[in-house]
Amino acid sequence: MAKPLRILMLLTAATALLLPQPPPARAGLLRPVLMLLRPQLENQLTRVCVETASAGRADLEKSLLDPCRKLAVPTSKCLIEETDNSGRSLGVLTEMVSGRFGDDSEAVVKRCLARMFGLPTDSLRDMPLRELGKRFGSFGLQEVAP
Repeated sequence: MAKPLRILMLLTAATALLLPQPPPARAGLLRPVLMLLRPQLENQLTRVCVETASAGRADLEKSLLDPCRKLAVPTSKCLIEETDNSGRSLGVLTEMVSGRFGDDSEAVVKRCLARMFGLPTDSLRDMPLRELGKRFGSFGLQEVAP
């Protein structure tokens, strides 16, 4: 991540820690910071998609790049919106700055998965993320594809 962006994130997180928690009506104050991170998020999602789908086969990587880029756009949008909607923006940003995937990030991923599968937003809240990965990962790509 670029140094100025890291500094901006740290300043935003530090400022938010010093201020009292905003009421729910003021949610979305960190959305501009999240939107700044969207290109990096899309690049990372694309990379993970290509690596996972190609399973290390170099001959597949190039052909998967474009479909993975196209999938990264709505996925990053969903992750940013659900981060904002859940009220967990500060927690997610803090986890990102510290380079870890914590409770706030996990909650947002579950909300986004539920949304993408047309389920109620909090329907996956109590299911462990590893279990979701096993369940969704057990389907073949041909079974899931429209």
